[in-house]
Amino acid sequence: MVKRMIKQLIYIVPIILLLIFSIILIFFRFTDIPGNLAFDEVEFAKLALSLDGKTYIPYSPLATGHSTLYFYFILLSFKIIGINIFALRLPSAIFGILSIIVFYYIMKTVFKKLNILMPFLLALVFLSSRWFFNFARFSFEATLLIFLELMSLYFLISWLNNPKGYIKLIFVGIFAGLAYNSYTPGRIFFLVPLFAIIYSFIHKSKNFRNFINLINYKTVISFIIPFIIIIAPLAVYLTQNPDNRFDKQFFLKNTEMKASEKIGYLISNISSTALMFNFKGDLNGRHNYPGKSALNPLMGLFFLAGFIIAIIKRNEIINRIFIFYFFIALLPAILTYPWENPNMLRTVSVVPSVVYFIGLTITNLGSVKLKLIRISKKIIFSLIVLLLISFCYEIRTYFLYQSNVFNEAFEIKQDLKTALKNNYEK
Repeated sequence: MVKRMIKQLIYIVPIILLLIFSIILIFFRFTDIPGNLAFDEVEFAKLALSLDGKTYIPYSPLATGHSTLYFYFILLSFKIIGINIFALRLPSAIFGILSIIVFYYIMKTVFKKLNILMPFLLALVFLSSRWFFNFARFSFEATLLIFLELMSLYFLISWLNNPKGYIKLIFVGIFAGLAYNSYTPGRIFFLVPLFAIIYSFIHKSKNFRNFINLINYKTVISFIIPFIIIIAPLAVYLTQNPDNRFDKQFFLKNTEMKASEKIGYLISNISSTALMFNFKGDLNGRHNYPGKSALNPLMGLFFLAGFIIAIIKRNEIINRIFIFYFFIALLPAILTYPWENPNMLRTVSVVPSVVYFIGLTITNLGSVKLKLIRISKKIIFSLIVLLLISFCYEIRTYFLYQSNVFNEAFEIKQDLKTALKNNYEK
């Protein structure tokens, strides 16, 4: 009886602590930092209110064009709480908190051979990344996208660990479909589970004929059918109507540009996006402390080391999934005009992969042998202390420094109801 209670506590305590830390970090001075409204936030509120009393609309041309899933959550928040800044930003905060819990379970599944401390610490690293919790504190779609992608990944990894039945794959398809309906970069996320499912059969096969014999088409269909059903309304709409937001940003569609110019843009985007992690970050004050690298020096070093480890050990299917997920998450920024890059909003769904690579570094440090001397408990303890220092460093950077640029980055210094009555030019 006592042992069972201890096991239950071990299972529940990390979740409770993560909930507490997430709620404190995300809701601390929630409507004060940032205290003003961004132009986009006001437009998002207008979009949400435009959906009221109508049948389901998959896409709206308002606010430069958006799929509407996220804005139905904002509308629901308005109906429950009222039209104010808190209600406008609440859905983003809730999905931010839920993302932390789902990420913890993913890390617990991925690093299952380790004790419960490692997934917990990695969830804290994820939570304390300014790249993540900054977007949980105002009303952009970023945290909804991350939550939906993480849910799909969780069921995918659970299926890979025990590939029996089709229920988990149905949920993989459902959440990948919902990700398609959220923020624009989510429309290519489905490639990640599709890649993982197909590769799981390739991994077992020795040649192409063997692959054809091994592949279970019911497995692939279990993922694809719910995915297609979920995306159908938006996909049909986009076949009949232009996506103005996508068309304006996707420079490869620009017929007036020369091929050499497009190649130059691609090279510029790849360079600026690569440098964003450890050197020069996003200049937009809403996304980042202007120019500051997306990762602090310690986590940046751990990320690079973990990425190299994943490449070296790429035969491990989990490593391949996160490598592929990493590049898929960067693709939307790489394919947009270079003057908007580096862009920590369009690439926000890369954060789970980054933290996974950080976890790879730590786990490999914990198992390596140097001159037949095992890494001591003191060094492991030091790693834990460094992670906690990183946690404090990121929070300090946000509240002490990044918050200072919000007065200019968030342009509208009125309450939401007043702002909705006025017309602003961006």
